[in-house]
Amino acid sequence: QVHLLESGGGLVQAGGSLRLSCAASGRTFSGYVMGWFRQAPRKERELVAFIYWSEGNTYYADSVKGRFTISRDNAKNTVYLQMNNLKPEDTAVYYCAADAHRAGSNRAGSYDYWGQGTQVTVSS
Repeated sequence: QVHLLESGGGLVQAGGSLRLSCAASGRTFSGYVMGWFRQAPRKERELVAFIYWSEGNTYYADSVKGRFTISRDNAKNTVYLQMNNLKPEDTAVYYCAADAHRAGSNRAGSYDYWGQGTQVTVSS
């Protein structure tokens, strides 16, 4: 049973930083693509970034390039999203997701497993 548990969300002022964590369990994730998505009220869920767990190759949405960094810790089976220079428009629920088929996609439907999400609120 795959389990993804996000943590690290909270309230921060614009320009501040947060680091989200996604603790993954239930199997070996070296063959997976791990993604971070976000969903703001009345908006569709959108990809923020993904990483190929074994190779470490990454992809970022244009809106977060240069501000966010995705990484993973093999020993801890954890994926991180370091978010710097946060903006009010980054406010959303952030979800961790795992893709067993390594599609490397920005489509939520390509991901097989999801966490429950963690709220990030950026005040102006």
